[in-house]
Amino acid sequence: MVHRLGHKIGEGGCAEVFEWEDGSKIVKLAKPNTVTAALEAELHHCRIASSCGLPVPQPYDLVTVEGRSGIVFERIDGETIMKRFVDRSVEQYRMQQPLDIREDFVNARITAQLFHQIHSHSVAHMPSQRENFKHNILAAQYLTETEKAAVIDQLDRLPMKQQLCHGDPNPGNILLRDNDAVIIDWNNASTGNPEADLAEYIIMIRYAILPPHLPHEAMVALDATREASIHIFMEEYEKLSGIGYADIEPWITPVAARKLIADAISDAEKTMLIHEIRKRLDTPHI
Repeated sequence: MVHRLGHKIGEGGCAEVFEWEDGSKIVKLAKPNTVTAALEAELHHCRIASSCGLPVPQPYDLVTVEGRSGIVFERIDGETIMKRFVDRSVEQYRMQQPLDIREDFVNARITAQLFHQIHSHSVAHMPSQRENFKHNILAAQYLTETEKAAVIDQLDRLPMKQQLCHGDPNPGNILLRDNDAVIIDWNNASTGNPEADLAEYIIMIRYAILPPHLPHEAMVALDATREASIHIFMEEYEKLSGIGYADIEPWITPVAARKLIADAISDAEKTMLIHEIRKRLDTPHI
């Protein structure tokens, strides 16, 4: 059977996404910076999430298209939380409506409910979150060896859990289909502490710089609502789990340090993360 690519429908830092076959599926084709083993791991993680009954696209198989490795998934018709946020920000700006920071601009409650659902599972045959973090921290080019050692020492002092974690709670990875959330991109999934996922979300909302191709109005709205969104997210997650902001604070430093290896975030964002890490380590700028 000859498989043909359809229209390109999306792109991230590591892959391009195309329609596949009759359009009821998509194929995620790796870019040169992504090895086949990473796709195999993502497929494995997504299959585990699916077996837990979590809202994920049905994973099918690995394929090779014109020398590029890819994964075939069920196509989910919906919009990402990020797109909904951007469209809403632009519309409010054009209508000259003031921002009410008490509103849930980035669907933080939906995100909190979704991540509590994920974290309710404990699974086997998944990578160790802690070992992944140590590997990423040691690979970070922006910290001194002394700083890396200090971050890992902080990490080693934190309690260990064995819950399923997604690893990338990004509004661009959560699709809304008839107001039901579906989460994609399981390549960073692991077994570990939910607090790390929560710290990742908080760091992302607090420090994210939106890509320059997005409307300026979206960045204005994000800047105005960052801390309010974090508050809404934490209020909902703590209500569901009992885990509060104080439990997450010790994870900010190691999560910020491991994010420094990410290709998808800008140098300006990395500079802010380095400042936050050094402030928490109480080390001078080097």
